[in-house]
Amino acid sequence: MITSTSTAPATTLSATQALGRIGEFTVVDVRSPGEYAGGHLPGAHNVPLERLDEATDALTAAAARGPLLLVCASGARSAKGCARLAAHGVEAATLEGGTGAWATAGHPVERQSGARTPWPMDRQVRLAAGSLVAAGFLAGRVWRRAHWLSGAVGAGLVFSGVTNTCGMAAVLARLPHNRATGDAVPFEETLARLAT
Repeated sequence: MITSTSTAPATTLSATQALGRIGEFTVVDVRSPGEYAGGHLPGAHNVPLERLDEATDALTAAAARGPLLLVCASGARSAKGCARLAAHGVEAATLEGGTGAWATAGHPVERQSGARTPWPMDRQVRLAAGSLVAAGFLAGRVWRRAHWLSGAVGAGLVFSGVTNTCGMAAVLARLPHNRATGDAVPFEETLARLAT
C-alpha cells in the first residue's frame, strides 16, 4: 500500500515547461473520472488519486520506460500523488497549477464527447462544507443540538488539514456528476495501457 511519506520533493513543471517536454512524459491525471472527462491534457491516463494504490505496479512499469507527469486541477492532488509514489521509489513530476494553468496558457485540452465539466474537487468541498456549517448554524437557532453539525464539519476540516487527506472529497468523488461518462476508458484498461 502506498503511504504518504516522501523521500524528496517532486519536480514541479510550469505549463510552458511541460508543453516543451510533453512527448517525453507518460501523463497521469489523478482527478475524478468526471473531472477528467471534462478536459485533460492530450494523451493523459486517468488514475484517480484514491485509486493510486491499485495502480502502483502499472505506474512503476510506466516510469521504467520514461518519466511520469502527474496532473490534477490545481497541482495539489498531483503533488500528493508524487509523494505517495516517491515512497515506493517511483519518481514523478507535477504540473504547477494543474489543468487550470495548462488551459489558461492556451495549451490543447482533450474532452470526452458529451462530457460536462464539473467544478474542481476543492471547490466542491468548499461548497459542501460551507453549506453544512451554515445549515448547522441556522438549524441550531431552532434546535440547539444542530450546532453539533457545524462543529463536526469544523473538526473534519481540521483533521483534513493536519493529515493532508480529505474524506469529504472521497465521498463527493462518488457522486454521479464526478463519475466517468459512458465512453470513458475502464480503469483496468488504463492500468493495462500503463503497464505495457
